[in-house]
Amino acid sequence: MTTVTLTSKRQATFPKETCEALGLKPGDVIGLESRDEGGTQVWVLRPQAARSREWLGCLGSRARKVRSHSLAAIRKSIATGRRDGA
Repeated sequence: MTTVTLTSKRQATFPKETCEALGLKPGDVIGLESRDEGGTQVWVLRPQAARSREWLGCLGSRARKVRSHSLAAIRKSIATGRRDGA
């Protein structure tokens, strides 16, 4: 039997063989399903479909094109927003 140990932050690392058998890669989501098997509670792991990220970056065309992320540029942007009442 393969075992998994939780850290103090409730994180777990699955053995390589388990991940390969489930077809899991870093960042994948695993669903947990509780079942009653003859009076004993068991948990079933199922790989879940990746969430759609179509929304990622969708506001880029609406954002002002700011090239500088320097502290001076940030302060200037804040001052402009305060002045314009934004």
